[in-house]
Amino acid sequence: MNSFEIIKTIRLTEKGAMQSDELNQYTVVADKRANKVEIRKAVEELFKVNVLRVNTMNVNGKARRRRTIHEGATPRWKKAIVTLKDGESIDLA
Repeated sequence: MNSFEIIKTIRLTEKGAMQSDELNQYTVVADKRANKVEIRKAVEELFKVNVLRVNTMNVNGKARRRRTIHEGATPRWKKAIVTLKDGESIDLA
């Protein structure tokens, strides 16, 4: 897999904004098959930053139902919280 297949997008939430300001951490949506080493290399290659630590978790989809008795679910995805070295940041604009 190349870096563009491993890193899907960056999650922008209120909690993520606080983490990026105070802790220098960014939340990334990664490919489910990628491991921490691959995510680290992809972030360093795509954003030209130095990564200190990568924490990952698999997020299960939520059950959803719309005006019917049939139930569905949102997709499952992998969340990676990437910690950068002091003084470095990812430009989100």
